[in-house]
Amino acid sequence: MTTNDYHFETGIYRPPSEGGSSSLLVRFTRNCPWNQCTFCSMYKTEKFQLRSLEEIKADIDAMAALAGDLVAESIRLGHNGRITGEAIRALFGRVPGLIDHQGAHMLIEWLLSGGRTAFLQDGNSLIMPPGDLIQALTYLKSTLPSITRITTYARARTLAQRSPEDLQAIRAAGLDRLHLGMESGDDELLKQVKKGVDAEGLILGGRKAIAAGFQVSEYWMPGLGGRDLSEQHARNTARALNAINPHYIRSRPFRPLPGTPMYDQYRAGTLTLQTPEDQLREIELMVSALDVTSKVCFDHVGNSWRAPDGDLVFSHDYEGYQFPEEKDKVLERIRLGLSFGRQTGRFPVRW
Repeated sequence: MTTNDYHFETGIYRPPSEGGSSSLLVRFTRNCPWNQCTFCSMYKTEKFQLRSLEEIKADIDAMAALAGDLVAESIRLGHNGRITGEAIRALFGRVPGLIDHQGAHMLIEWLLSGGRTAFLQDGNSLIMPPGDLIQALTYLKSTLPSITRITTYARARTLAQRSPEDLQAIRAAGLDRLHLGMESGDDELLKQVKKGVDAEGLILGGRKAIAAGFQVSEYWMPGLGGRDLSEQHARNTARALNAINPHYIRSRPFRPLPGTPMYDQYRAGTLTLQTPEDQLREIELMVSALDVTSKVCFDHVGNSWRAPDGDLVFSHDYEGYQFPEEKDKVLERIRLGLSFGRQTGRFPVRW
C-alpha cells in the first residue's frame, strides 16, 4: 500500500460541535458558492467547486480502506480490531507518507471517538443536485455503516429553493442536521453585510428544513450591527428565530477579521464597534425577546464574559440551555456578568 491508496480531501472548516475528533470530515463540495458576506474570512482564497459523485465516492472508499487496514493491523497484533497506538504505528511504519496526511489523523481521531458522526464539507452541501447528494449520502452510510448521524452547513436561500419532496428525500437518505448562518434577522443589516437573503427568506428556509425532518442549528452574531444597529439587530433576530423555532440557536460574537470588508470599515472609522459590555447587553435584549423551545448555545470561545465566581457567564456546552425552562437562568447569568464587569472593569479587553 502507498499513500495514494488512501488519498482523500479534507477541508478546513466545520462547526465546533462537529469537531474533527468526533465527526468524520467528508468533502462533498469545495468552498462557498455565495462567498460575499462582508464579515466572513472563510473560503476567500479559492473558488467554489462542485465535486463529482465519482470523486466523492473515491474519497469514501479511501477512508474505508484506511480504516479497514488499521483494523487489520490491530487484528494481526492480537488487539481484536481495537484501534491502538501500536496498530497505528505499525501502519504508519508500512506507509510513512501517512504521517503528513492531514486527513489520516482526522480519520484516526474519528475512529477512536467511536466513528459515529460525519460532517459534510464545505459551505453549502445542499447546493448539490439532489439526486447526486442522495446517492453520495447513501454510499457514505453503506460504506461506513458505523455512522449514525450526518450533518452539514447549508444556506437558507438554497433550502427555500428546494422542493419539500427533495428535502424529505435527502433527509431520508441520512442527512440529519443542518447548520445555518442566520447572523441577523434585521433586513437592513442583512443587506449591509451582503448576506444574499432577507429575514423572510431565512425564516422560509429554516421552516422548510424543519418540516422536512432535519434538526436545525441557527447561528447569530451579537455585535454584527455595531452600536448603530444594535437594538434592531437584537429584536429582529429574536423575531426571526421565534418564527423558525430551530432545535439549536448558537451565538458567534462578531469580531472584525483582517482581510474582510468589515475589518476595512472598522479601520477606516466607518464602523463603530460595540464594547464587550455592549455585546452582552445586546445578547440580553435578544434572549429576553426569545419565545422558543430551542436549545440556546454559547459554544464558542468568543462568548468569554466572566461572572463574579470567575467562571464563564455562559457554559460552552454544545447542548446549551433548554428554553423556555432555562431562559431565566441565562438572563440571570447575563446580569451577573454585567454587574461583575461594571464593578471590576474586568470585561474582556476591547479589540
